[in-house]
Amino acid sequence: MQFFTEIKKWLGEITEIALLLIALGVAAEILFGDKVSFFSGIVNNITVIIGSLGDKGLVGLVALAIIVFLFYRKRATA
Repeated sequence: MQFFTEIKKWLGEITEIALLLIALGVAAEILFGDKVSFFSGIVNNITVIIGSLGDKGLVGLVALAIIVFLFYRKRATA
């Protein structure tokens, strides 16, 4: 069981790093526009995801609620 606990901890840390990189990419793209090639398209991709959730109506709202629940549950246990 210790093995699975370690894997879970590693995946949590990788997810945390990914979220921080996304936040950095959004800030960089807002500040510098498309001049930052590493982060280009992040804001557009997030806009497309939010738009697709909005187009799905209730299903999109439920999916968003599940994502937020999982995010905050991870934060509370970390």
